[in-house]
Amino acid sequence: MSARRMNGSARKLKLKLVSDAPVARTFAASPDAAAALEMLRQVNARAPAGRPVQPGGRPLVLYGAGDLGRMAKAHLDLVGQPVAAVLDANAAAYQDDPRWAGGPVLAPDAVPETMKRGALMAIAIVTLPYVPLHQELVRQGWASCAPFYDVAESFTAQHPLHNGWFAIPMDAEQLASAGGVMAGFADDASRGHYLRFAAWRLGRQEWDFADAPVVAADRFFIPEITAALRADERFLDAGAYHGSVTARLLELTEGAVSTVWAMEPDAASRAVLQAYVDGLDLNLRARVNVLDALIGARTELVRFHDGLGYASQIAPTGRTLRACAPLDALGLDPTFIKLHLEGGELAALKGARETLRRRRPLLAATVYHDAAGLIETPQWLMANLPDYAFLMRTHNWCGTGAVLYAIPKERMPS
Repeated sequence: MSARRMNGSARKLKLKLVSDAPVARTFAASPDAAAALEMLRQVNARAPAGRPVQPGGRPLVLYGAGDLGRMAKAHLDLVGQPVAAVLDANAAAYQDDPRWAGGPVLAPDAVPETMKRGALMAIAIVTLPYVPLHQELVRQGWASCAPFYDVAESFTAQHPLHNGWFAIPMDAEQLASAGGVMAGFADDASRGHYLRFAAWRLGRQEWDFADAPVVAADRFFIPEITAALRADERFLDAGAYHGSVTARLLELTEGAVSTVWAMEPDAASRAVLQAYVDGLDLNLRARVNVLDALIGARTELVRFHDGLGYASQIAPTGRTLRACAPLDALGLDPTFIKLHLEGGELAALKGARETLRRRRPLLAATVYHDAAGLIETPQWLMANLPDYAFLMRTHNWCGTGAVLYAIPKERMPS
């Protein structure tokens, strides 16, 4: 046993709680496996903390006019929920934005007091900690505030967006399995990120670890992944949307990739993706293939809910029947796989078992769309990918942006 593990009890002393507000907690360092399990037990005792937030008859106000705010407005339009106003600290920058036509975009100090007292504020920002923003809005007089995803959770019968799910309490067996997952991570920072994810889902607590910061900019390309990239990478971008992840890979490698398969089953998103690819220089364009395909655990017909932008997905609410196939049946040989499938990641992994075994690719998979991300998905990876290093990072707040990374040990820096 390494000296670091032998000193596990001493490391627990570094878990000094810097602050302990009712919802937000900040720790000086990420825990070792034993301490992490004890911390998980504590927050598990609070589950389930909260429930979907229903607007009821109250006016609904969005806070945040950026990317998530626009997606939130589109979501609410689809489910028939009016938006009374949009607030943004930089409201002037959005006044002439056609995407906000038809509704006021207001600065926080321009809101009438009656609206603050009677409306539900849905906070559509996940790039910053939620709790300080919530506290500031309460200080300004807002009577009712909630994360947008908690509000969206009340409309899942109409729309499959499910980023606001609440985890039910883990039983003793599940806690032991979660402890095994945390012990299987390659570094303590991964345990900090896992606990941040779990604390929000189980207890709606916002935990932060000084040595495991939330970094949005490096999603799918954390330093450990970029250090392992090769010039001849064969990249599968599953859930490619408009191509931003493919674009980032091409930037990082200066175009030195062998092949890219950019897979996007939503027609509108795929059109934008294809336009991006068509704009590449001829040499790159020949190596980037846009695929209209759905991948899962087996060959079958599935319901696909399209027209939802990056939330389009396989879902019971879908009106279109589509063919779904396992990755193993597609004849691809990727050396780097990214999966962002709105909850379909575990099924896709199960359908890629032979490809994973044969090709031993780098892997980056989102795990925040459903509760499988807490135990089932990381447990499956650890059981089926021998001699891999497993890492977890959270790239946003409110329990979102959580990604599992798997790196073959032969591709880890020496």
